[in-house]
Amino acid sequence: MDDLAIIELYFARDEKAIKETDTKYGRLCFSVAINVLGNEEDSEECVNDTYLGVWNTIPPTRPNHFAVFICKITRNLSLKRLEHNKAHKRTSTAVVSLHELEDVLPDNTIMSDVDEQEIGEKISDFLRIKRPVVRAVFIRKYWFFDTVSDIAEKYSFTESKVKSMLYHTRNELKEYLRKEGVEI
Repeated sequence: MDDLAIIELYFARDEKAIKETDTKYGRLCFSVAINVLGNEEDSEECVNDTYLGVWNTIPPTRPNHFAVFICKITRNLSLKRLEHNKAHKRTSTAVVSLHELEDVLPDNTIMSDVDEQEIGEKISDFLRIKRPVVRAVFIRKYWFFDTVSDIAEKYSFTESKVKSMLYHTRNELKEYLRKEGVEI
């Protein structure tokens, strides 16, 4: 079933919408959640919570890119669960990935007036000028929280090459944000 038909099922409040969403995007959502959480049980729970979130959001929202919309909900729910789990001393690849970006992004505890949406737009602008493969590797690591080995396998790179690409891209992003007037 195509995305527009699934969205129409949500607008009709037809519970078949959840089944169709799971059929089409369940594995993708689980992949996003497991990359953040590293735990199957928590990931399955986040995917189920994603369907509830989509149900509660559509209507009135009519997403233009349904897959992106669903992944964003899954990612946000997974990050919230990760924050909860961190309180219980669990670790994850997402924690490592986010830690790598600490030196690049402004610290909201120091600069509380930082507009997160503006920073997000600047990062998007930066990524648009990068080669597609560099952009894809960066997004796989810091949006989907894929491991270095998974990225290397996906793009037929060595792990060393992926680490090097990420290192250089983070440094270039840091310099780009400084030039754009963002204090790090």
